[in-house]
Amino acid sequence: MPVHNALPFLAQSIESILNQTFEDFEFVILDDCSDDGSVDVIHEWAKRDPRIKVFEGEKCLGLTGSSNVAVSKSKAEIVARMDADDISHPDRLRRQLRVLEDDVNIAVVGSLSIGIDATGRQVRPRDRWRLVRRSVFVPFPHGSAMFRRSAFDAIGGYRECRFSGEDQDLFLRMKQLGSVVTLPAALYSYRYHTQNATINNGSFLLRQQRSQNGDQLAALYMLGAMRLWAGHKPMILRNVISTSSLKLNQQSIVTLLSASWGSAHPGSLRAALRFFIRSRDFLAGLQVKEEKPYEWRLR
Repeated sequence: MPVHNALPFLAQSIESILNQTFEDFEFVILDDCSDDGSVDVIHEWAKRDPRIKVFEGEKCLGLTGSSNVAVSKSKAEIVARMDADDISHPDRLRRQLRVLEDDVNIAVVGSLSIGIDATGRQVRPRDRWRLVRRSVFVPFPHGSAMFRRSAFDAIGGYRECRFSGEDQDLFLRMKQLGSVVTLPAALYSYRYHTQNATINNGSFLLRQQRSQNGDQLAALYMLGAMRLWAGHKPMILRNVISTSSLKLNQQSIVTLLSASWGSAHPGSLRAALRFFIRSRDFLAGLQVKEEKPYEWRLR
């Protein structure tokens, strides 16, 4: 678990790992120069449980750099990632480890998730539709991943030059060495809040203006979705309209309509999206078996 200014969610995240049904693990936590008191919270938890191994960075490395260091400090052949603002289901580690033990050709296993807001209230349902479609985006949240250390080391870990999409890049490269699969069960709660790294990464991407139309829209959609599920307006309409390279296609039309609707009535947009997600999840569930891992299929 790499940590940078993770209050007030850090204690819940740590506790969700310590309460796992699978108990034989070391819990490596790297504090990446937090200045909000996170490191004190980590040390307090370490006093309670000897499985926690605490490391403090001398300088702020950022998400990819701190993630690489955290993995380097671990000793096990299997590594599970945990993000410092999310929550793991108590049976997450046991069920994911069983997948890797049952098939040596699997390099990474993640799980589907539900979305929660800053208060812990469920705001976004599970979406098994992600398992039955082809996509360039991995079906599971970054923090739910468990992977073989040998595969991680073989590709050189996270590429630290990346400032966004580091998880997609990592799993795409690990896919060259083995299967990347997802469990249909929602074994992870992904937290939507306005201090999330997704917000910061998306904002940075827009400020840099280094991307083409597709990347700009992806960043805007990412920003808008995070704010919307956190309980706010997307606040991206002006950015979408002012995108200099905007072209009319399916992605731009969906982004523009969502931004407009969310600006006027964010509550009704969230309700409509929840209905849509539950509907396609139900349909996907007709062909998805709960205990079976499903391979990530690219377009």
